[in-house]
Amino acid sequence: MDISYSVKPIGRVRSDDGGFRLELDPAYRPAMAGLEGFGYLNILWWFSGCDDARSRENLVERSPYARGPERLGVFATRSPMRPNPLALSCAAVTRFDPKAGVIGLSYIDAEDGSPLLDLKPYTPSLDRVEDPPLPVWCAHWPRDVESSGDFPWEDEFNF
Repeated sequence: MDISYSVKPIGRVRSDDGGFRLELDPAYRPAMAGLEGFGYLNILWWFSGCDDARSRENLVERSPYARGPERLGVFATRSPMRPNPLALSCAAVTRFDPKAGVIGLSYIDAEDGSPLLDLKPYTPSLDRVEDPPLPVWCAHWPRDVESSGDFPWEDEFNF
């Protein structure tokens, strides 16, 4: 069964003399509401430089890890050459300008102009960074996945 999907970029990743940043298209700037205060973001972007038939056929490659097996399946690596050239980066936020649709980042491993597909706030109850800054409204959430199982999540959402 061959199913095709469609994704719409919401902006671009920028990496230049101005540093690392996300630039959201004007239509998606309202979606930034409530994002201010998160110290880290999970950023889904497209490895556009590897969106070709040869790259998408790559399933096994020489290990990029010095102590890893000689050959690894692409799912065991962060290689851009994969069946679907999706990339996920967790990055620290350095500035937040919702009016301009700009989010500054400390670093992201994307090339300038890479299509930005989605953003999700980093929360240690679902993700893990030792001590990320968080807004007051979610600072009481569990600090790691291991302890989040007993947390009353039903009290944290409006559905």
